[in-house]
Amino acid sequence: MKLYRTSTGNVIEHEGSYYSVPESSWDALIIHDDLHGYLLSIARSGQRLSDFSNTSLRAPIGSQEVWAAGVTYYRSRDARMAEAKDAGGGDFYDRVYSAERPELFFKATASRVADPGSHVRIRSDATWSVPEPELTLVISPHGKIIGYTIGNDMSSRDIEGENPLYLPQAKVYDRSSALGPCILVSGDPLPSTTPIRLEIERAGKVGFSGATTLAELKRKPTVLVEYLFRENNFPAGAYLMTGTGIVPPDSFTLASGDRVRITIDPIGTLENVVIQGKLPNAS
Repeated sequence: MKLYRTSTGNVIEHEGSYYSVPESSWDALIIHDDLHGYLLSIARSGQRLSDFSNTSLRAPIGSQEVWAAGVTYYRSRDARMAEAKDAGGGDFYDRVYSAERPELFFKATASRVADPGSHVRIRSDATWSVPEPELTLVISPHGKIIGYTIGNDMSSRDIEGENPLYLPQAKVYDRSSALGPCILVSGDPLPSTTPIRLEIERAGKVGFSGATTLAELKRKPTVLVEYLFRENNFPAGAYLMTGTGIVPPDSFTLASGDRVRITIDPIGTLENVVIQGKLPNAS
């Protein structure tokens, strides 16, 4: 079952049909520990929507915070060690990869999250920027994983590599992340064979593509959630990006106009266009 946040309300997709959700508040939905059961009851008793194809999708987030886990894939460990070597932090990331405690950091407020199909940004003071395709956990206020979505953790690798203490500036800025296109609502964990694919299109051609699977994710999602909720309270729930196992080569950096597509079956595809500098219509 999939849950969409749209310009006209919240919508369920179940067995090929679409149903309107009575609650207009996204936060009212995410507080349900048994979200799947609740949405299933709506689908069974609700009225089908005649058309969903022309609906504008919004990022599936209300007032929740977005957090992220780092160095959870071996490929990410290698990349972070290489970029931080000149700053004296070459072994920091190896220690994190091997440690019991994961790296967790704040990523975004809802206002900094891009909708599906809209613009994500690269910093104007960065010279080496990449997208990071990540399975993102949707977590209830009680710390239960109630669903999954796709996250794009936009990162300024040159800023982070200059000094690991610059991580917040490399990670947290307007439109530094995107979520969507929906939430896959399920009480069951995704299988380790679940593929994650990244494609970056530039000038109508594929500039980079890569793939991995959840089998390469070292840390269990439940362990990441347990650490996140240890000393934090999330009254409206939270989102947790679980790290990336797809890292473009050092010679690649994003540019304005690039189109980033992240696909995680069975969630769908999150697509965004890259822009540098101010957003369109921004003052």
